[in-house]
Amino acid sequence: MHSFSEKDIPLDWRELLGDYLHSSAWSVLKNNLQTVLDQGVALVRPAPEDFFKALQLTPVHSVKVVILGQDPYHSPGLAQGLAFSIPADIPSNSRAFPSSLRNMSKALALEHFGALPNGDLHHWAQQGVLLLNTALSVKLGEAGSHANLGWKSLIDPLICKLALQKPNLVWMLWGGHAQSKLALIANTSNQLILQSSHPSGLGVYKTDKPFLEPGGQKSCGHFSKTNAWLEAHGKPAIQWIENRSDSHQINLI
Repeated sequence: MHSFSEKDIPLDWRELLGDYLHSSAWSVLKNNLQTVLDQGVALVRPAPEDFFKALQLTPVHSVKVVILGQDPYHSPGLAQGLAFSIPADIPSNSRAFPSSLRNMSKALALEHFGALPNGDLHHWAQQGVLLLNTALSVKLGEAGSHANLGWKSLIDPLICKLALQKPNLVWMLWGGHAQSKLALIANTSNQLILQSSHPSGLGVYKTDKPFLEPGGQKSCGHFSKTNAWLEAHGKPAIQWIENRSDSHQINLI
């Protein structure tokens, strides 16, 4: 049986969160999660040891870019604890491959980086791209099912304190849910905030800031803009494609 505690959070992120981990809000989240886990770990995605995978792979000192997702994939075999990322062995032409990743891959190709060779984004996280969902767990087969467990009480101060502590970050806010966190970062020092529609499904074209332009011939340019900002502030650009020789085009559906 998995026992959930603050020790599951890496020490550097615990230090960033500070007094939150002594608050009643943390106690509520911890107790709610423990109740869910006691009811059956097999029904929870990702596995409990991966709830904080994004924080484990991207220490506070290394964060350069933040991409906000909503909650983990609720279908079997997808959630890894990293927003948008899935295991590398899921074929890009399968029904299980998320449309978000297809469209992200198309945007990367349009920006001349090449297409993603697969859906595993661990190499982004290891370069300082914090792939953070705003709820870190979900019930198998039920999207948004853990949104009210209390994750907001942890993720909101984490976002706010990260923005306050680290200038010159890039924030990719795709879709209304991610953009609802704008107030947490808008008044902090020298941050690049990039907004567009969400990359999933047909929503990719919607709003006056589409992730992909109708017709799919132009992207929002977020990946290029991120690298230009990082280089302008003396930081290495992100290598969005891990192995260009293995890249292949993923067709938009």
